Amino acid sequence: MVARAFVFEVIGTFALIFIGAGAVAVDVVGVVGAAFAHGLVVLGFAYAYGHHSGTHINPAVTFGLFVAGEIEAGKMVIYWLAQVLGGVLGAFVLSIVLMGFTESMGETVPAEGISTGQTILLEAILTFFLVSAILNTAVSGKAGDFAPIAIGLTLVSCILMGGPLTGASLNPARTLGPALFSGTIDLFWVYLVGTFVGAAVAGGLYRTLLKDD
Repeated sequence: MVARAFVFEVIGTFALIFIGAGAVAVDVVGVVGAAFAHGLVVLGFAYAYGHHSGTHINPAVTFGLFVAGEIEAGKMVIYWLAQVLGGVLGAFVLSIVLMGFTESMGETVPAEGISTGQTILLEAILTFFLVSAILNTAVSGKAGDFAPIAIGLTLVSCILMGGPLTGASLNPARTLGPALFSGTIDLFWVYLVGTFVGAAVAGGLYRTLLKDD
């Protein structure tokens, strides 16, 4: 069962980076296109693979579920390995596809004038919203079959606001893959800190106040 989850987390994260970062790289209708590219991948793969792995496809989401007491530490590490592998492979294949077309890898970097502190704060807030949506719809089971729609639309709305400012990563794997192939790896820690802080707060809130006994 864990092996199956590993495979689907690799595939889902690959798709998120390949399509999401790819949409940013080729500039499909600006931030609107980027937002819906990411959101629709999450929505579609949640329906396709959610019953196999939960379709985290995001190390911060997995960490949030761990803080919430919904996943064990050992399984969390396996998910992280799958997500990092999928993210790097997705970016690698994307770099081949885009070679000669654009130098952009759809990397998430702060806009001019946005400081490191602002980037961490914004990524933390937006990741909090995303992980909260996941915990209170899919994990709680209260949204039923509509959970993927709520999660996908939450991601869309977060990227619409944060995309022009920080790239709205909300996902360390989303940042890591393109960063490795675009020379922006020095900024990775900023997104790692921001997303994990936001996920931890969401997970802690769910576990202490919102989770049913």
